[in-house]
Amino acid sequence: MPSDKLAEVAATTDVERIEAPITWKAYLMCAFAAFGGIYFGYDSGYINGVKAMPYFIHQQTGLPYPPAGASDEESAYFVLESWRDSLITSILSAGTFFGAIIAGDLADFIGRRLTIISGCGVFMVGVILQTASSGLGLLVAGRLIAGFGVGFVSAIIILYMSECSPRKIRGAVVAGYQFAITIGLLLAACVDYATQDRPDTGSYRIPIAIQMLWALILGAGIAYLPESPRYFVKRGKLDNAATVLARLRGQPIGSDYVQHELAEIVANHEYELSVVPQGSYWSSWTNCFKGSLFKPSSNLRRTILGTSMQMMQQWTGVNFIFYFGTSFFTQLGTISNPFFISLITTLVNVLSTPISFWTIERFGRRPLLIWGALGMLICEFLVAIMGTADGENPATVRAMISFICIYIFFFASTWGPGAWVVIGEIFPLPIRSRGVALSTSSNWLWNCIITVITPYLVGTDRGNLGARVFFLWGSLCTACFVYAYFLVPETKGLSLEQVDKMLEETTPRNSSRWVPHSTFAGESGLTEKGTLAPEVLADVERKGSVV
Repeated sequence: MPSDKLAEVAATTDVERIEAPITWKAYLMCAFAAFGGIYFGYDSGYINGVKAMPYFIHQQTGLPYPPAGASDEESAYFVLESWRDSLITSILSAGTFFGAIIAGDLADFIGRRLTIISGCGVFMVGVILQTASSGLGLLVAGRLIAGFGVGFVSAIIILYMSECSPRKIRGAVVAGYQFAITIGLLLAACVDYATQDRPDTGSYRIPIAIQMLWALILGAGIAYLPESPRYFVKRGKLDNAATVLARLRGQPIGSDYVQHELAEIVANHEYELSVVPQGSYWSSWTNCFKGSLFKPSSNLRRTILGTSMQMMQQWTGVNFIFYFGTSFFTQLGTISNPFFISLITTLVNVLSTPISFWTIERFGRRPLLIWGALGMLICEFLVAIMGTADGENPATVRAMISFICIYIFFFASTWGPGAWVVIGEIFPLPIRSRGVALSTSSNWLWNCIITVITPYLVGTDRGNLGARVFFLWGSLCTACFVYAYFLVPETKGLSLEQVDKMLEETTPRNSSRWVPHSTFAGESGLTEKGTLAPEVLADVERKGSVV
């Protein structure tokens, strides 16, 4: 083959030398990638306030404004109908569902970086349509198209960060993505708060148009970052993989650290291809569902874990607060400024998330998910009981809001970042882009389902559950607690390749005690010179050319 193919790659059997020491360069590169969360969070959050803006309600429904000094009972009619509220909110999630699925293909065909940049472009088209809208049709079309772009970015930014981050800070870096989401939600709440009383289209067009700025920053910035080295290994371009790995780790390309990490990635990829061989385009998707349901390392089990993990994150009910919180607080009837309360809950979300930067690497993924679910279910049941028993008492409502804030604290410091971290770590390289895409699409599917049904559950013209809806969220969080205890493995401190080995050799409940004891490079057989076997390099390069 051509001379640009790598002739040899130094390898090691030492499990501690498969990755270079952490540098500030690695921190900064991955931290910028997490900026994608602002774009995602802002888009998810701005609609909460816009739907409660007087001008927007009047424009969409044609209802007359309530007279000055109108009582709560007299103003109760002045809201979006449940079907319109449901459609406007949920259509974004429908777009993101399909966008995430498509991104799984694009990430393997054109690379992780270009997929993210493409998502930014698609998103901006959707934002332009929303900004130009003055009726329901164009607004819905714009949110649907913007959803495709958000789907691209939300799926692949996790994949990109997981593949590029050093193992010892990977959890913290991906948690940074969730932190960026909370900042996006906070910025959206602030902008909504500032424009809510404008008597013109600027009340909703300003919050919508600002989104383009986040897409421009992310798209332009990601263009200067290196591609994922694991993408190049999957495509059989090992020379390119070595180049970008050296750049990510801040080491010369001939460094033993770079060579050893590349050898481990290559050897693991060769092993995974021997377990589940690649084939046609369709088989690349069906491979996600191969293996035994009762074997933790099977592709089927990993796919179920990833998709159910994101489903469970939605089942926590936190997006009820961020999508419908302003309307819910208005319905309580004892709160004078529901926009301000929504701003407070969003601020709690922002301030709580950075705690996970330390805890997720100190205590691990599994304990955070277990104890986080327990904390949330207790708070949710308390809110439901108080609201049902004495929901018209202002003092009770203040206590309810306090427990809602504690509930958000538990989510933001545990399940918020934890679910994203785990899905980026559990898939083997041959199916990783599609596995993460399926997991992310599951998040958006359940996001869509919840945003469709919630207005019918709590709307005054429909189910009118009020605070009783928290019985539902509390029950679902109980399911999250049981799920985390029995099914979530501990991946703290392991390379993505070591996660594969751990899943083969232990069970989720015992995974925290598993210790790496060998390398894939060592098991594949080293030459006398201590390099990876030439036939392994040749095989990965050959198979990569048809992906």
